[in-house]
Amino acid sequence: MTSSGKRRYSKYIRPINIAFDVLVLTLLFPYFFWELGINQFYFGTYQVATWFIIAYIFGFYEIYRFTSLTDIIVKIVRQGIVFLLVVIAFFPFSKQAIFSGQAIAKYLVIAFIIIILFKFVLFYYLKRYRVVTGSNYRKAVIIGYTPDALRLKELFEQKGEYGYRFLGFFSDRKQNDQVKGKIAEVEAFAIDNNVDEIYCSLNEITNYQIKRLVEFADINDKIIKFIPDTKEIFTKNLRVDYYEFFPVLSLRKTPLHEPVAKAVKRLFDVVFSLFVIIFVLTWLTPILALIIKLESPGPIFFKQGRPGINEREFFCYKFRSMKLNKTTEESVIKNDPRVTRIGRFMRKTSIDEMPQFLNVLFGEMSVVGPRPHLWSQNNLYSKSIKKYLTRLYVKPGITGLAQVKGYRGEISTDEDMINRIKYDVFYIENWSLLLDLKIIVQTVVNIFQGEEKAY
Repeated sequence: MTSSGKRRYSKYIRPINIAFDVLVLTLLFPYFFWELGINQFYFGTYQVATWFIIAYIFGFYEIYRFTSLTDIIVKIVRQGIVFLLVVIAFFPFSKQAIFSGQAIAKYLVIAFIIIILFKFVLFYYLKRYRVVTGSNYRKAVIIGYTPDALRLKELFEQKGEYGYRFLGFFSDRKQNDQVKGKIAEVEAFAIDNNVDEIYCSLNEITNYQIKRLVEFADINDKIIKFIPDTKEIFTKNLRVDYYEFFPVLSLRKTPLHEPVAKAVKRLFDVVFSLFVIIFVLTWLTPILALIIKLESPGPIFFKQGRPGINEREFFCYKFRSMKLNKTTEESVIKNDPRVTRIGRFMRKTSIDEMPQFLNVLFGEMSVVGPRPHLWSQNNLYSKSIKKYLTRLYVKPGITGLAQVKGYRGEISTDEDMINRIKYDVFYIENWSLLLDLKIIVQTVVNIFQGEEKAY
């Protein structure tokens, strides 16, 4: 029998999502396009077919209980932009159709507002439903009793909205109250307790045991997932090459070493920075200049030498958020007396960083990348933290992965800096334009939500 708490309707969520989207698109387009002379059958078929193709390519419906809000927003933005181009592309091939940018804009804006509202209502309803009722959960066990396995267990318990119920560990090396038994006993336990997912720490399981578990999962409709043993290294950008049929793992250079990747990132930086400078800084600067001047004497902008790519110094620009002082090489602390009232607001919302889009336009910085540290921090930590200098292989950024993960502002312990470097190195070794977009979206989300260390 199926446990009352087990998911019974999860398999229907995605079809409902898809059906709703198609229904919205199908019902709305005749209303906006009926005067444009298009063949409604052809266009309706065309848009539904292309919608599915785009969704398949970009994984628009690949949203799971552990998918973050940022990932969902990025998926929606990406789907919307590409679908807009596809809709526009239909008109040149239809002789009778009259192109109307206004009609297309109204259609897509209204359609996506409805689709987005439905998705977020569904997304938050399911999370809330899991927390309040304890329903729609998945039972999970972990093979291995390693630090990574313990962290995963904590994640299951802290993130109730993910909908996981952790039942225990299985280990041949460790025995305590949390360990339910030996690895060989996990199969019987999984059947008796209707376990949905089995997580395996690769540090504690043999090839034979993996093979046996995979066969067991196939027969009994269980999900097997693996926890890699990090051995305290931050990342290893591994690539699988095949010599005939022999697999070889090799370390590869970071994506940003590739000329095409560097050109794409630079093009994105130029376009994005020009947009911000023209449409934001042109009106924001005079307003802030007046407020800054009225509150305290001194320049509007603050510039400071920082280590850039390959440790070449550049001058990083900010709106001045402090009173004039001689301790600019000291990090800002909570309730720092040097910070002005408007400075507190600017630092809390990161508005003080906006002039750095000029640095981006000049090629000294990137929109996304490791944040540029003070020279005093650079000199101190480059000698004591492994991989610190890796962050200097690329241009520093206005925002970065470490910042959106909460590692920004005051550095009170070495652990704060170590975590920054961990995320910086991961970003460098796994860069993609999509990752940049995710970080930008998360930065905006964090600004509106507020950040504890933004001071």
